[in-house]
Amino acid sequence: MFTTDAFAAPAEGAPLGAASITRRDVGPRDVLIDVSYCGICHTDIHTVRGEWGPRSYPLVPGHEIVGTVAAVGAEVTRFALGDRVGVGCMVGSCGTCASCRSGQEQDCAARVGTYGDTDTDGTITQGGYAGKIVVDQNFVLRIPDGLDPAGTAPLLCAGITMYSPLRRYGAGPGKKVAVIGLGGLGHIGVKLAATMGAEVTVLSQTLKKREDGMRLGATHYHATGDPDALAGLAGQFDLMISTLSAPFDLATLLSLLAPGGTLVNVGIPAEPLALHAFSLIMGRKTLTGSLFGGIAETQEMLDFCAANDITADIEVITPDAINTAFDRVVASDVRYRFVIDTATLS
Repeated sequence: MFTTDAFAAPAEGAPLGAASITRRDVGPRDVLIDVSYCGICHTDIHTVRGEWGPRSYPLVPGHEIVGTVAAVGAEVTRFALGDRVGVGCMVGSCGTCASCRSGQEQDCAARVGTYGDTDTDGTITQGGYAGKIVVDQNFVLRIPDGLDPAGTAPLLCAGITMYSPLRRYGAGPGKKVAVIGLGGLGHIGVKLAATMGAEVTVLSQTLKKREDGMRLGATHYHATGDPDALAGLAGQFDLMISTLSAPFDLATLLSLLAPGGTLVNVGIPAEPLALHAFSLIMGRKTLTGSLFGGIAETQEMLDFCAANDITADIEVITPDAINTAFDRVVASDVRYRFVIDTATLS
């Protein structure tokens, strides 16, 4: 066991502060990573503030991790000292179930989250707001050359969260895709969908980010608060991806799908959403959800982003600005993702 500097929440709802945490020693299949950058995901805020149920504290969040390999176990074959690597939303799974065998480790019932979860040794996992992390090699991603490390960090969660449903449901030439919400998830989704060749529309509450949306690759931009604009979009989209965490009217969004179209929910509203069956039956529409992708698909996403020069639009901060950044994320006051420079922890 060894200790490393970190920024942790000491109790539910308490401000994060400097801490020292314990990491396991590097095992035969483990990779020790010196963390360079870690993105701030809204999930981090929900978790440390107790909005998604009780957790064990102190708790170090962070699952958008980029760093450099500092040591490897004797059985590690995929990585070497000095490699640029990343860690996303999970650090373990059973490895034997149907989901794991098919490369969908995110669906494994025994999946181990990067922080706030029970690891295989019974300890609680601690995330990337820290100087170092030890991870099984099977859950470490290779960061391709040419990708800016700070801008890459949010790809480990926000990027794969959008990439996975875009790929699964065929975003590409000849397809009309709507991205609902232009925030940390949505802005990467626009970049990805446009690069895949789809005709992209942004649906946002207001038009205040219209210029950004068009710069990111959207062809159209409409305000969801304008009933006339939405009425004119009825039956248009082959694929819609909602990043909304606030309640919304499912029937209205489903009415914008073309026959056979799909609405994918990746946002997590706190309250249940009401659904009338006719919204799906008329036009053979599909309503589905998506978490993030498996390890192979996440690597595929990183390689795609490297080939097309895609990273997140970010604001880099030092650890002492984390609590302020949390408040700004809740207030939608960031364009479009905060990334912590963890090198300043010490």
